[in-house]
Amino acid sequence: MSDSNYNEKVTNSSNPSYEIREERPRRFPFATVALAVGLLAAFGLSFWQHSNTVNLRLEIAELQKEMRMLRQAANEADTQVLKTLEEVRSELDSTRKESAESVEKARAALRRQTDIVATRLAKRQEEQRQLIAEQAEQLDEIKSTTELATAKLTDITTDVGSVRTEVASTRGDLDRTIADLRRTTGDLGVMSGLIATNRKELEALRSVGERDYYEFTITKGQKQQRIGDIVMQVKRTDTRRNRFTIDIIADDKRVEKKDKTVNEPVQFYVLSRARVPYELVVNEVRKDTLVGYLAMPKTKLTAQR
Repeated sequence: MSDSNYNEKVTNSSNPSYEIREERPRRFPFATVALAVGLLAAFGLSFWQHSNTVNLRLEIAELQKEMRMLRQAANEADTQVLKTLEEVRSELDSTRKESAESVEKARAALRRQTDIVATRLAKRQEEQRQLIAEQAEQLDEIKSTTELATAKLTDITTDVGSVRTEVASTRGDLDRTIADLRRTTGDLGVMSGLIATNRKELEALRSVGERDYYEFTITKGQKQQRIGDIVMQVKRTDTRRNRFTIDIIADDKRVEKKDKTVNEPVQFYVLSRARVPYELVVNEVRKDTLVGYLAMPKTKLTAQR
């Protein structure tokens, strides 16, 4: 039912002149409710949208604030990062410079050390070359010396053979000379040793080694002369008869050997020194001079004073 019909009915009902009519059942206004619900929905949606818009704006504002803060923090961080990067770059440059200097110093030190080692090595090589040269020279000298020694050895071998021959010959002569020596009775009546009449025979006696022999040449004008361990003094010489007179001093005693002849064993005892007699042999009588030798026994007693 429309509103106009409804109003007309009301009007008619309020009027007594109108007859009362039976009202028809009223229908629920679904359209109005639907409209109201739609309006409420629209209002609610609008409110919700408004609320969302407000919230969104607030969130956007908060986000913008946070963005500004983040941007400011980012700017500050960028500034700090740039500053740090600059410091790092500066430190890197300084470190690179120091490293370059250190490397250069290390290279310079290495070059110096290398030069020193090279110098030492060159010096050592030069010394080794000199040593090798010296050794080669020494080897040449040794070779030459060896060759010379070999040649000399050959000569020596030849000489040794000759010497052996000479020694054998000399030994033969010596044996013959010793065989020619004689023994005789001395002036004390004691059989003498072998008697030498010249230097050759005296050397033969020395080689036999039975006694010690002392050669002498003494003159009459001289004072007492020591021969071996005795003292002698010429008293007289007779060249025509080959005779002589001599004083012998031994054991603090003077003994005169008078009118002795050439090659005669003149015997005397030195009791403090030996039990066998000493023998004095004059081989040549010159004017005021006697030439000969003194034969002393090998075995002697300790001197008693």
